[in-house]
Amino acid sequence: MNRIFLFLTVFAICSCTGAERENAEEPLPTRVLNFTSVVSFISHDGQAVSAVEVAVADDDHTRSEGLMDVHHLPENSGMLFIFDSNEPRSFWMANTPIPLDIIFANSEFEIVRIHRNTVPYSHQSFRSEEPAKYVVEVNAGYTLRYDINEGMKISLDD
Repeated sequence: MNRIFLFLTVFAICSCTGAERENAEEPLPTRVLNFTSVVSFISHDGQAVSAVEVAVADDDHTRSEGLMDVHHLPENSGMLFIFDSNEPRSFWMANTPIPLDIIFANSEFEIVRIHRNTVPYSHQSFRSEEPAKYVVEVNAGYTLRYDINEGMKISLDD
């Protein structure tokens, strides 16, 4: 009797098709962002060099969630973090599966620090070094592609 039960159990487990086993795996969690604003990057002579549509994180919950579990960020899009005060900031990439450029800007909208091509899932701390009120995250390589550098400014549009 035990042999029959064991045989039936092994048979049932082995008879699953590959597709059934693949479907049994949990899908990766993913979030869909709502892009509600635009951030423009302004050159030293006051000209807009590029702009991105952004999802806005302006409260504790959305700021702590950031781009965690976002597996695809459209090319000219990102996330804008807005803080209540202008002070040194620190970000990390834990649970963030895509490489990013992280742009810190102060209350005068001046870009004070850029960290380029951050590593997904890293626990490294990326610091602003100087006070920052705004942080913009975009796909890695964006700041090099559009020659965005520290000392330039950002502009926020709804």
